[in-house]
Amino acid sequence: MRCVVTGAAGFIGSHLSELLLSQGDEVVGIDSFTEYYDTEVKERNLRNALDHERFTLRRDDLLQAPLAEVFEGADVIFHLAGQPGVRPSWGSDFSTYVSRNVLATQAVLEAARDLPLTKLVYASSSSVYGDAEAFPTAETLRPQPVSPYGVTKLAAEHLCELYRKGFGVPTASLRLFTVYGPRQRPDMAFSRLVAAGLSGEVFELYGDGGQTRDFTYVGDVVQAMRAAALSGFTGVANIGGGSRTSMNDVLELVTELAGAPDVRRLPVVRGDVRDTAADTRTAFEGFGYVPEVQLREGLARMVEAQRLAIPV
Repeated sequence: MRCVVTGAAGFIGSHLSELLLSQGDEVVGIDSFTEYYDTEVKERNLRNALDHERFTLRRDDLLQAPLAEVFEGADVIFHLAGQPGVRPSWGSDFSTYVSRNVLATQAVLEAARDLPLTKLVYASSSSVYGDAEAFPTAETLRPQPVSPYGVTKLAAEHLCELYRKGFGVPTASLRLFTVYGPRQRPDMAFSRLVAAGLSGEVFELYGDGGQTRDFTYVGDVVQAMRAAALSGFTGVANIGGGSRTSMNDVLELVTELAGAPDVRRLPVVRGDVRDTAADTRTAFEGFGYVPEVQLREGLARMVEAQRLAIPV
């Protein structure tokens, strides 16, 4: 396939680019290298892909790039670019989330609507559910986001559905549940926790630790994205890891694998949900998705990658 990956320098985007290249696909990556976290981290994320002859990187903003030119000849567009983070999405920063999550998605869909695409895969989020009314949560449950970030992800998802039904764009919106693994963004909990375990430094835990998440390994996520692209599936599907675990249990596991962090417990932050758990039957029936990497194994891989990154 000829693939375009937006947000190619990010955590998931870099893993997806490498998977596609390993399968013989041609990849055009587009990334604006925003200031949300250190751009040197993103440069390192792409180190392997940039060495590949079938990978091309375009440094551009989706709202300014000549998307018709970028998308020309593409079989699949994987739209992963966006402004991440639940906690910073309140207040004056909301306009950034609208621009990078909603307006950018509309620009991608508008540029793609007349193309003979096999699929447009959009990276949505479990944040659209908010405090879900049932677990595991199925796609039929009414989304009720509790953060501005979740609102923008849901709005972009609605746009994908509008363009699918209105213009026949073959969109697949995948609601990702708490993705973790090597290269996870430095602001995310597992990345901070592993670093604190290895160094013995402070890890700030918001809440009592009883909150649970359906942790999903990044390798499973990118496999799901490619499988969705190759399938006839369109619509909305959950992608979870089947590892719903409390943060207190995660603390014990990281202590075993990396060492004991100095845990500082802080109040719950507005917009953080208590629990998540994915019903993945739609993804299984639509494109054969079954998560393979269990939490202990995935965390061990994160710890090993982090150890290798620490100067001796």
